[in-house]
Amino acid sequence: MQQPLRIKIENRRLPWVLGLALGGLVLAGLVGYRSTHPSDSKNDLNKLTVLASRETLPVAIKASASVEPVQSVNIGPKSAGRLVSLLVEQGVSVKKDQLLAVMDNRELQAQYLQSQSQLNQAQAKLAEARVSIPGEVRQSQIRVQEAKNKIGQSEASLKEAQVRIPRQIEQAKAQLSQAETRVKLAQARAKRNEYLVKEGAITKDQFDSITSELTTAQANLLDLRQRLEQVQITGHPDIDQLKHALEQTKSLADEAQIAYQQKQQSAQSQISQLQAAVKSAQSQLQLIQIQSQDTKITAPFAGIVTQRYAEIGAFVTPSTSVSSSTDDSGPKTSILALAKGLQVRAKVPEVDIGQLSPGQKVKITADAYPNEDFEGKIVRIAPEAVIQQNVTSFDVIISLVTGQNKLRSKMNVDVVFLGKSIPNALVVPTVSIVTQGGKTGVMIPDPKSEPQFKQVKIGTVIDDKTEILSGITSGERVFIDLPKSKNTKDKK
Repeated sequence: MQQPLRIKIENRRLPWVLGLALGGLVLAGLVGYRSTHPSDSKNDLNKLTVLASRETLPVAIKASASVEPVQSVNIGPKSAGRLVSLLVEQGVSVKKDQLLAVMDNRELQAQYLQSQSQLNQAQAKLAEARVSIPGEVRQSQIRVQEAKNKIGQSEASLKEAQVRIPRQIEQAKAQLSQAETRVKLAQARAKRNEYLVKEGAITKDQFDSITSELTTAQANLLDLRQRLEQVQITGHPDIDQLKHALEQTKSLADEAQIAYQQKQQSAQSQISQLQAAVKSAQSQLQLIQIQSQDTKITAPFAGIVTQRYAEIGAFVTPSTSVSSSTDDSGPKTSILALAKGLQVRAKVPEVDIGQLSPGQKVKITADAYPNEDFEGKIVRIAPEAVIQQNVTSFDVIISLVTGQNKLRSKMNVDVVFLGKSIPNALVVPTVSIVTQGGKTGVMIPDPKSEPQFKQVKIGTVIDDKTEILSGITSGERVFIDLPKSKNTKDKK
């Protein structure tokens, strides 16, 4: 049995419409009463009035709600493709990470093989470079050392030439001087012996021998003069040539040193570039592996397959929207819908939300089970209101204590939030509340037992009972009907 509806109404917020409606109901009731019960000359207060009394008001708030999954998701592929295998049916329970469907991945397999080949090539180039580049650096270093050795050799040759050639010139000059002396001596001897040969003091052969020595000495002198000239002519150019050769060797050594330094600097850069190429190939391969893995559609959580949107062979494209499995005119945007657990979402008016709190018990009824009530409790209350058609309400989420195996997603249900009862509340029948001059009150008997308006402040209204906060006391009589002789038209 449902509990009465609790509606908290403060006097300062009481709308004119409510007042007019209540007043209209009272007046209509009074008119009806007078038409069916002719008035006596004396008012029968026992029939026309009741006593304001104190009692405990059971408080409950009613609302419409719907059953929905605790967690729900439309499952589809990350990339567009053709569905080649569907392993579950609607209504089947699945475990987390269970394989649900498989997309066509033949193109990805070809890309995987190509990427694997590119990775192998990049790794081979890196391995080769790790051997060849250090070798090239060592060769460059050797060339630098060889150039330095040649510089030393050239410097030694230059120094030797700078010492040897002047010495050769001095030796040639000394030899030339000795040759000149020998020529002079040979000439003097020939001249002396020329007289002797004329006088017959020496033989012709003896004289010829002396002249032959003179000729030999003269020839030797000529040869030494030519040798001195040759040494003087060729000696200094040889030194200049050696100097030029030394400068060239130094220049080549500098170039070799620069090349060595550049090789050292570029070696790590070349290795890093090849390492980056390997990492890029590895990333590409890993990406394809992930894409290939994504063609296997698995359950993100344990739950029940609630919908099946696509059939084997359908082309499915990624989307956040839901596609219908009955529409085969175009590509699908989801394969399955998966739901986990059940909860109830209720929309509660703003005026009642202050009476609710997490953990509060809730009674749930469904048209599918008219003779059975289900239990729930408030899990959370939305922090922000929703305004629809000028009505402000809050979403209230209710967990199911019972009914998980009977209630179904999208069912419409009624909920009653069971709140704390109001003890010792001063209560009058709701029909006794009237308005007069825009004020809320009740009609009480005056000393002549005639209806008299008295302003009151009302609190909680529960169906046919209204809480009175101030204005009258317990035991006072209030009219629930008026004698036909009394006109109680609301004065405005």
